Amino acid sequence: MGAQIRVYRQKITSTSSMKKIFKAMEMIATSRINKARKSAEAASPYANALTKAVTAIATQHPIEHPLLNSHVQGQAKCSAILVMTSDRGLAGSYSSSVLKKTEGLIEKLRGEGRDVKLYLIGRKAKSYFDFREREYEQAWEGQTDNPNIEMAVAARDAFLDAYAKGGADDLHIVYTEFVSMVTQETRVLRLLPIEVKDAHKIGEEIIPGQKLEDDQFEQDAVFDFEPSPQEVLDALLPRYVASRIYACLLESAASELASRQRAMKAAGDNADELIKKYTRLMNNARQVEITQELSEIVGGADALAS
Repeated sequence: MGAQIRVYRQKITSTSSMKKIFKAMEMIATSRINKARKSAEAASPYANALTKAVTAIATQHPIEHPLLNSHVQGQAKCSAILVMTSDRGLAGSYSSSVLKKTEGLIEKLRGEGRDVKLYLIGRKAKSYFDFREREYEQAWEGQTDNPNIEMAVAARDAFLDAYAKGGADDLHIVYTEFVSMVTQETRVLRLLPIEVKDAHKIGEEIIPGQKLEDDQFEQDAVFDFEPSPQEVLDALLPRYVASRIYACLLESAASELASRQRAMKAAGDNADELIKKYTRLMNNARQVEITQELSEIVGGADALAS
C-alpha cells in the first residue's frame, strides 16, 4: 500500500510541474495576442489604399496584365497553394484544421484536372508533407506567431516567379481568420489572378467587414494615374499581392496565439482535475493503510489477551 501512495505522490508532483508550464504558455500567448491583433489592424490602412487603387485602375482602364484574369475560366492547368500553419504545437487543432482544408482543396483541384504546387509556411506543414513523402516547391519556417513582411515578400516572389514562367495559373491561400478569442475560421482565398469582374468585391475579401460601395468606386474612378495606368498597375500589383499575403499571415498569427491560449487553459484545467483525482486516491490509499494497521494492532492485542 505504501508503494501505491508513493506512485500517487509522484503523479501529483509531475502533474503540478506540467500545470506550471501550461500556465506560463497560456500567459505568454495571452500577452502576445493583443500585439498580433494590433499588427493586423495597423496593416489595414495600407491594404485598403492598395485595394482602392488597384480596383480603380482595373475597373476604369482596359489594361491587360498577367495577374488580371489572364486565363479563360476553366482552362487553368496548374494551381499553387500557399499553406499557413504554425512552427510549434500545443495550439489545439489550429494546424490540423489548415492541413485538412488543404487536403480538401487539393482533391477538388485535382478533380478538375489540375496539377497542384505547394508552398508551405510553418514547420507543421513541412513535417506533415515530409512524413508522407509528398513534394512541395518551397517551405518557410520561423516566426509564424510573429510574421514579418519579408516572409510575405519571399512567398510572393516564389509564386510570381512560377507564375511568370507559366508554372502556375492561379494562387490559393489556406489560412486561419481571427474572428474572436473563441472563434477562428480556416479559409481558402483565391488570390490570383484578379478577376476584373470581381473588382467591386476585392475590399471585402481582404479586410473582413470593409464594404466598398458602388458610388465610392465611381468617385475613385475620376483619378488620373501618372505616368500611366499601366505603369502604375505594374508597380502596385506586386505590392498588392505581398500586402494580401502579409494580411493572411497576421490573421493566422493571431489565430495561432488564440488557439494556443485556449488549449493551454484547457490543459491547465485538466491538470487541476488530475491533481484532485490523484490526491483523493492517495488519501483513500492512506486511509486504507491506516485502517489495516489498526486492524492488525487490535487483532494482535486480542490474541495476546486470549
